[in-house]
Amino acid sequence: MLFNSFSFLLFFPFVTILYFIIPQRFKNLWLLISSYYFYMSWNPKYAILIAISTVITYISGLLIGRSKENTIRKKLWVFLSMTSNLAILFFFKYFDFFIENLNRVFAIVGIEMVSPAFDVILPVGISFYTFQALSYTMDVYRGDIYVEKNLLNYALFVSFFPQLVAGPIERSKNLLVQINRKHYFDYERVKAGLLLMLWGFFMKLVIADRVAVVVNTVYNDYQTYQGITLIIATLFFGVQIYCDFASYSVIAIGSAQVMGYKLMDNFKQPYFSKSIAEFWRRWHISLSTWFRDYLYIPLGGNRKGSLRKYFNVMLVFIVSGLWHGASWNFVIWGFLHGAFQVIGQITRPLKIFITDKLGINREAGSYKLGQIFITFCLANFAWVFFRASSFTEAKGIISRMISVWNPWVLTDGSLYTLGLSPKSFWAGIVAIVILIIVDITHYHGIGIRERFASQGLIFRWLVSLGLIYVIIIFGIYGPGYTESQFIYFQF
Repeated sequence: MLFNSFSFLLFFPFVTILYFIIPQRFKNLWLLISSYYFYMSWNPKYAILIAISTVITYISGLLIGRSKENTIRKKLWVFLSMTSNLAILFFFKYFDFFIENLNRVFAIVGIEMVSPAFDVILPVGISFYTFQALSYTMDVYRGDIYVEKNLLNYALFVSFFPQLVAGPIERSKNLLVQINRKHYFDYERVKAGLLLMLWGFFMKLVIADRVAVVVNTVYNDYQTYQGITLIIATLFFGVQIYCDFASYSVIAIGSAQVMGYKLMDNFKQPYFSKSIAEFWRRWHISLSTWFRDYLYIPLGGNRKGSLRKYFNVMLVFIVSGLWHGASWNFVIWGFLHGAFQVIGQITRPLKIFITDKLGINREAGSYKLGQIFITFCLANFAWVFFRASSFTEAKGIISRMISVWNPWVLTDGSLYTLGLSPKSFWAGIVAIVILIIVDITHYHGIGIRERFASQGLIFRWLVSLGLIYVIIIFGIYGPGYTESQFIYFQF
């Protein structure tokens, strides 16, 4: 079930209204049933995988708790929990990729292998709920969270429907604690949550799905295009993936808020970052902090010298790339982000020396704007590998992008042949400008929602109804008004 589907527009009000009506002792059971129904609307049989992951990590938590001071036994339960969950993830997501590359290696030495047939649809959200369940195991082992003995409550933690299939990847210290609290209807909280959801729908339907038309037109036939056209399509993909993924997180956070739950922020204006390291403190925060806490720091972090730190950074980002998909494109994408950070850290003393010698004020707005521009360009360059279907295609796109300088496409009407009419194209540009304005205000700590809530009732209703009208009129829908899938569902 997609957030942007008619099914969800019926499902969410029904679940929420009944949630606030039923007695407190049945609320978590109702949410658990609703969450499994939400997930099973894609493929009922894959709900078994969530149940298996839930049972494994639940039992491992109990066993770790009972081991008390027996460190060896605790590590054993952690190891078994990690390996069994990752084995399931590997089998469904990486098995074909592994066999394909193994065959290539053997082919080099003249050995033929027959690949076993394994043609199944990747379970939606398997990377997300697997990592969320594993974080509980690690938190219990570290003593950061109590052992949850109520299986129902723990199962709801793993499968909570607002963030089940595309995050944010919640921690037990945040979400599991809230599941054990009582939740009541609060008008102001519900209103704020619904308004947040409305903004998410604007980002998805008006911006992400609109610019996706241009991106798909160009990238699916990249050999027809060159120069500025490919650059614009790449920039549009940067907008698309930000609005697509951030919109899911915003809708998830808003829908959870309606029911009394507070999920972590997953995005904080990432394209205003002044370095790639800062970009990852603002982009997909729940994943980047997961890798920091459960991989980077256990590897030694920055505590064992510069070379080890650089190695840890590269390893984390290569794994992060592989987390996104079983393809060398994603590995290269992760490698680039790791390399950008390592190079940035190595050259930092040189940059400081040069700017000091030239008398450049590093606190000046123009200098920071330059940093933001460079970071934005690096991030969008890496997006080419993320969006392209193969490494060969990515190389071809980059080659055609830089081989021709054709600025006339900006004025000769060529942009209106990429799938959008002139009116629809400029509607997208206006929507992007609105997004930039909103992000700028958030970046400078201006609380738009708080200021909006302080306005008069008539003004609030007019703005809210106006936003609904804009989404309905300017939203992009498929044939027969079918919804488009969120990009990160494939991960």
